[in-house]
Amino acid sequence: MGFNFAEMSGLTELLKDRNVWKAFLAEFLGTLILVLVGCGSCTNWGDGKGPSIVQISLAFGITVATMAQAIGHISGCHINPAVSVGLLVAGQIKPIKAALYIIFQLCGGIAGAAILKSLLPEELLTNSAYGNSLGMTVPNPKIGVAQAFGVEFMITLVLVLTVFGVCDEFRKDVKGSAPLAIGLSITACHLAAINFTGSSMNPARTFGPAVIMNNWTEHWVYWMGPCAGGAVAGILYHNAFRAAKKEPRTGEYEPCAKGENKEEEAAV
Repeated sequence: MGFNFAEMSGLTELLKDRNVWKAFLAEFLGTLILVLVGCGSCTNWGDGKGPSIVQISLAFGITVATMAQAIGHISGCHINPAVSVGLLVAGQIKPIKAALYIIFQLCGGIAGAAILKSLLPEELLTNSAYGNSLGMTVPNPKIGVAQAFGVEFMITLVLVLTVFGVCDEFRKDVKGSAPLAIGLSITACHLAAINFTGSSMNPARTFGPAVIMNNWTEHWVYWMGPCAGGAVAGILYHNAFRAAKKEPRTGEYEPCAKGENKEEEAAV
């Protein structure tokens, strides 16, 4: 059997699926809403009304969980290039589709940041006393860029492992809501990492405000860290943690298994 570029790259899939544009639209809209709501929660309104870490963490986690419920059946609700990269290295999405997902996610991030800027009073953005930058993430000056990379790597690893775990169709040991579990993983990582890097764990979430505010401070950290974390999580889960197809024997736990394309059913 010869090499089939169209099949391996996913071109055949795109040509055959006439509704694939719905998935791209869903990724665009989902990322737009994530940036609009999540970054909107970072706004400092002054008069003691600055956002708390808990407020921001819950806003991002709940927004992702909500979007997963709303569009998960359309695109899998990646709304995060790092998730798409993780699924790509695990063979759950073809390269061309993954690339298009990421492009639409980035466009959604820009649109969400632009809408947020248009909704905020100009004083909040121009007066340095408020320190508003549309939720832009930059490393804490007290840590080095290598440490910032490590933080983004680890928190994204947690997120993408959660995505793979809750979407493993052959698991019998855990019941509950996959979107909620994913949202809680994002909330937990934000609670831990906001003071370090702003807790991006999503290149599109940082890219949107960076474009609108023209702020590219250590921007590479927010690409390399999350994408590396997502890739390692995808390889690790696919090769070591996915569940076995047979049922676990009574009274014993057997790590279990997953079907071929189920990780794509949900994500951040």
